[in-house]
Amino acid sequence: MAIESIAILGTGLIGASVGLALRANGFAGSIAGWDPNPAELHTALRREAITVIADDPLAAATEADLILLGGPVFTILEWLDRLAPILRDYQFVTDVGSVKGVICNHAGGKYNGPGQPGFLPGHPMAGKEVSGAENADASLFDGAVWLFTVCSPAEGSSPSAQLPAAQAWRAWVARCGARIIDMDPERHDVLCAWISHLPQFVSTAMCALLEDEFAANADLLPTGGRALREMTRLGSSPFSMWRDIAHTNTDAIAASLLALEQRLAHIRENLKTPELRDEFDRANRFRLRDPRKP
Repeated sequence: MAIESIAILGTGLIGASVGLALRANGFAGSIAGWDPNPAELHTALRREAITVIADDPLAAATEADLILLGGPVFTILEWLDRLAPILRDYQFVTDVGSVKGVICNHAGGKYNGPGQPGFLPGHPMAGKEVSGAENADASLFDGAVWLFTVCSPAEGSSPSAQLPAAQAWRAWVARCGARIIDMDPERHDVLCAWISHLPQFVSTAMCALLEDEFAANADLLPTGGRALREMTRLGSSPFSMWRDIAHTNTDAIAASLLALEQRLAHIRENLKTPELRDEFDRANRFRLRDPRKP
């Protein structure tokens, strides 16, 4: 199946970056865009991430081969409910949400069955600490991992990843430079709690701590070097996106935070013992395994 028309519902950083990446890699079809923030929508149009502004997002969705759902997790859940009754079985939905278990469960019974639209949950492991279409980037997904999770198929239907539209979309994702990995939604949420959500909350906590400690002495902060900038970069991320992640992946995030608390306590208690060297050795081994390290 060829994808000739796309509707992007949510033209912020990721949604607009998808549009730019598709254009940069040869997509010549129409890309309709809609966003609750008119300023974001007009920025996406000005930057040519979309080809037309959709006055009615539901009408735009019914006219598209593929519908991409951006925005926070709760917004994606709402779109899944609103779209399921009005889409045809040849239409295909995907998303870019950061939590997959709740999304897969919510889609159950509404998608991928006989006479129902297709749905393949997705999560590009790419982003920035700043939001908005103005910061969108056509190369954002180049070299990044794009995770796909498979919802349990309805009786008598094929898994969503095997749908012709899903295969066509995966091919476009690969053309945009992303490396595709498939995993079940539970594994996805645990993995992302450790490699994505934990770093965000660590940076948020560190920034909040430094704000409390040094807000009255702001002249001290510019003395921080690269380490401080790197450790606090994610502290600029918007709460509007992370609220939904915290609400829908609570257990996995809490488990990773508790493990980190225990590790920090261990370091605190061993600042003058050989155990501290062991911690540095473990950290060094981990970094050696990362092929992307500078």
